[in-house]
Amino acid sequence: MTGRVGFRCDAGVGRGVGHLVRCVALAEELRARGVDVVFLGAVDGSEWARAQLRDRGLPLLEAPRAPARLAVLARELRLGAVVLDSYDLPEGTGTALRNAGLAVLAIVDGDPLGQAADLYLDQNLGAERRPFPAGRRLAGARYVLLRDSVLRCTRAPRELRRAGAVPRVLCFFGGTDSAGVASAWAEALLATGVPFEGTVVSPEPFAAGDAITVIPPTDRLPELMATADLVVTAAGSAIWELLHLGVPAALTWVAGNQLIGYEELVGRGVAAGLGNTPDARAVGTLARLLADPAAREEHGRRGRGLVDGRGRERVGDALLQLL
Repeated sequence: MTGRVGFRCDAGVGRGVGHLVRCVALAEELRARGVDVVFLGAVDGSEWARAQLRDRGLPLLEAPRAPARLAVLARELRLGAVVLDSYDLPEGTGTALRNAGLAVLAIVDGDPLGQAADLYLDQNLGAERRPFPAGRRLAGARYVLLRDSVLRCTRAPRELRRAGAVPRVLCFFGGTDSAGVASAWAEALLATGVPFEGTVVSPEPFAAGDAITVIPPTDRLPELMATADLVVTAAGSAIWELLHLGVPAALTWVAGNQLIGYEELVGRGVAAGLGNTPDARAVGTLARLLADPAAREEHGRRGRGLVDGRGRERVGDALLQLL
């Protein structure tokens, strides 16, 4: 085996960018240790997602879908291990790679979807308490993968804002808003009637009134999180960044695989729950959070410390032990 590691994942408008973002975080950790990495897959329809690889000098090669052909490519690239992070791979992908002599780490969200691996990673909160049908697993928030740009950010401790202060709200739904919900949640914020200063991240511009500025996907997202009083988002991979920073969050979900995380986070009180539609109940919850700084900050306080920022180190240690 060699020490080179491949990342098999895809990103784009239909798929979202969460798989790519967490793989980038692990790739940054491995490269800091002198490990050569390469991404195998497709990044379609999102310049922001492509820039995550290009700006870090992370190479991207097209990957064949057939497991046997992927295994041949991995051998040609002299990989020692492959990280699988996709819901769309053929079931035998992990088996084909292992049969070719490569170590396999599969990043999963609960169900391994039939993929065989030497090591599984489920970084979801509470994953360590849920049953798992496969083999060795790294489970729970101790193994959350965070990018360098997040680890460099801090949220300054703040006293409760004075009565009447206008809260700063950040609203985003991944790097591509693949479900197309940003404008609807912007309308829900405006429907509260409570004053706020809003920033909505959306790949598609739309008119949102004087209280909200709409911006395209940006690498400044960690900084925007750190300066926000409230973040409205889905229970996807970005929630771990918010927990690390201790930023109050109000959550929805836009894909079925996010529901487990949503229920865990809301059930533990580390985030407010909005449901999956911007209805009257959701508007009421947003109004309460906008009007009550203490209620907002309590969510941030409960979440702070659950993600210590060293998860990628632990995952890197475990992966390199397979080489």
